[in-house]
Amino acid sequence: MKAAILHEFKQPLTIEDVARPKPDAHEVLIEVEACGVCHSDLHVADGDWPQLIPITKKPLILGHEIAGRVVEKGASVNHLELGDRVGVPWVYWTCGECEFCREGNENLCTKQQITGVTVDGGYAEFVKAPASHALKIQEGLSSIDAAPLFCAGVTVYRALNHAKIQPGQRLAVFGVGGLGHLAVQIGLGLGAAVSAIDVSDRKLAQARGLGASVTLNTTKVNVVKELRRTGGVHAALVTSAAKAAYDSAFPSVRPGGTLLVVGLPSESLCFPPILMAASEIRIKASSVGTRQDMRELLTMAAAGKVRCEVQTRPLAQVNEVHEQLRHGQVHGRMVLVPH
Repeated sequence: MKAAILHEFKQPLTIEDVARPKPDAHEVLIEVEACGVCHSDLHVADGDWPQLIPITKKPLILGHEIAGRVVEKGASVNHLELGDRVGVPWVYWTCGECEFCREGNENLCTKQQITGVTVDGGYAEFVKAPASHALKIQEGLSSIDAAPLFCAGVTVYRALNHAKIQPGQRLAVFGVGGLGHLAVQIGLGLGAAVSAIDVSDRKLAQARGLGASVTLNTTKVNVVKELRRTGGVHAALVTSAAKAAYDSAFPSVRPGGTLLVVGLPSESLCFPPILMAASEIRIKASSVGTRQDMRELLTMAAAGKVRCEVQTRPLAQVNEVHEQLRHGQVHGRMVLVPH
């Protein structure tokens, strides 16, 4: 099969012919129909995250937003059939036995395997996966539309679930990019009144088209003043990797509200403890999501409440796509297709 291979950090991927994976008894072989390209793939390829360097498999097939069809299954697989459409997320496998798995937080599993990091991912024509963690995709949702939901979508979905957004509450989304435009839709699906904040008028126009009731360009208005004019927001979700976004988001949160940490700046974040205490502001981070989070999000997407803006490219152009991502030239999400 054709696959894009990472041999060394900070080097271009090479398109090669490699052996098709063979599923074990509890695994399925998936013919990849679409694989989203995530900024995390760039961080892995460039060795930017020190925590992942020791566990990154090499040579490695990247890609953790995978959608495709089951073409082979192991002898012990009963709940999936040949032809079923399934997806594989960042969390490739979890033990089901550790404290976090037992508490319903399998995304924090201490023994987890990570798609496109510790095991080969979806920048290929085929990928194998544990049947227990390959999630069915409803037929009303195309593989190209579904793929980005397996990381970008589920990450913001879990964050908003953590915030316990209630109908009528005010949500501010800082950064209307690949994750942010999904967060706007998910927030609206949960009944929130959504404000979108960005530096790009084009992205803000997109947010208005998706249903955001307020759009604010940080280069033209005082965002904190505008959001506090109506009492502050119940939740501020930051998808941007810019520290400045957090500097605006924190003071925009009303007393008792929640700051949701999704975007990951390279610098450390710092918030005044006296303001945190005086206003009882909660700060919650979110790490991708569980299988249950993913099922709920797929149901929302199949009902037409969430749709990712997608551009497609053939697998052979993966290095060009990575360069576009590095230079901020991708709007929405980019998805690779095998041919």
